[in-house]
Amino acid sequence: MELGHIIAFNLTLLASMASPGPALLLALKTTLTSGRMAGIITGLGLGTMAALWTGLALLGLEGVFQLFPWAYALLKTGGALYLLYIAYGMWKDASKPLPPSSADAPKLRRAFFTGFAVNMGNPKSVIFASAVLLVIFPQDMSLAAKASIALNHLLIEWTVYTLFAIALSTSAARAGYLRLKPMFDRVAALILGALALRLIFSK
Repeated sequence: MELGHIIAFNLTLLASMASPGPALLLALKTTLTSGRMAGIITGLGLGTMAALWTGLALLGLEGVFQLFPWAYALLKTGGALYLLYIAYGMWKDASKPLPPSSADAPKLRRAFFTGFAVNMGNPKSVIFASAVLLVIFPQDMSLAAKASIALNHLLIEWTVYTLFAIALSTSAARAGYLRLKPMFDRVAALILGALALRLIFSK
């Protein structure tokens, strides 16, 4: 494994993180509604599970899914249902005002788990990771090299989501969100719902 391999992987990872999806929407929504720290902690949960998927891909989990399709289908369906649950909550609360800041403590405690669970509910991540890893990295890597790739992924995810939360936690960003909250929440709910249905019905 060479430095060029890591650079290529990181560029691909950054492009993937920038594309609209449940992880990005969750990080955005949490930061704007519950503040910087909740956004950062949510990002830590998202990044931890994403890096675990990469680690599992490096260890050959894709082959397990191919041997046991029911395990993939079960995990995929559970993840899609969780995304639908989040989408329903967003839609239902779209017209409600934000709670006072003192009510954000429970959200802060749940933030890591919610981020972790959202990325855990998308087993397609391990398939994507397997394809990217197969193209970029040599096949005869040591266990230490595989661990370093997963750790690199974790640090990139944590850094990006932390910077994202800091950038969006300004008063101007929150005020802009409040003005557009009903529309933003319903659009986000529709996107998450569509992603969940796609996850259910795709092979």
